Amino acid sequence: MRHLSTFNAVIVVGFLVGSLSSCAPTITTSYDLKPVSGDVAMIDGRPVTKAEQNGVGVVASFEREDMEFITLDIEVKNRTDHPIQVNPADFHFVGLGAAQDTLPDPNNTGLALTRTAADPAYEAGRVKLKRKQEEQRLKRAKIFNTVLMVAAIASDVSSSGSSRSYREFANNRAGHYLAYQGIAVKRAIDHSTFADRMQRYDYEDYRWRELALKANTLAPGESVRGFVFMPKVAKATYLAMTYELPEQQTTVPILFKQAFITQTKRNRR
Repeated sequence: MRHLSTFNAVIVVGFLVGSLSSCAPTITTSYDLKPVSGDVAMIDGRPVTKAEQNGVGVVASFEREDMEFITLDIEVKNRTDHPIQVNPADFHFVGLGAAQDTLPDPNNTGLALTRTAADPAYEAGRVKLKRKQEEQRLKRAKIFNTVLMVAAIASDVSSSGSSRSYREFANNRAGHYLAYQGIAVKRAIDHSTFADRMQRYDYEDYRWRELALKANTLAPGESVRGFVFMPKVAKATYLAMTYELPEQQTTVPILFKQAFITQTKRNRR
């Protein structure tokens, strides 16, 4: 049997590489938090805890991982005889190690690793800014693409009338063809990136406006529920979360244990 031609060999190698990559397993790692303090109970298949201080009750459970945040399902109950102010930015946590020792902040080792929950009102405002920045980025890309196209056309016109050999003519046509194709690909990528980012910003806007716990006033006997979004801290084994009401001089503590779930998914050919 004769040796395969270079072209056929490239096809065979490409086929083998594609086959191997399609069979390669995909490994994903996700956050998993479980409450380990307060009155913990299993509700709908997941651990939920509740804690109370000075008539302020907090019911908390881990909901899911959401981009750069971990999402907690939180309900705040007012069991006092007076109104209280509820603000998701009043949720904080300190990152702890395996021995529940306080971890240093990687940005400043002289300070404890502390984080504050996202403020939905502030984050919703940032989404508007992100959209404007993305629209400006696309406009700049369109201008640059136009400049590239004009330059390619000018080069094509100026070189098409020059006398040359057939090989030079063919190389010239091939080069300009690649230039036109490259500009078309860049334009498609620019628009695809724009669409993907705007879709993400639409979700972020929905997240902050519809899902997140809102700042409001709770009358006695009332409760409010929503998602609280805490920044991810991968190095922590425990998250010592607190809900603080400065005007009430009240702090409600809840301790979560953090772990990671690794899943291996084998792609099927």
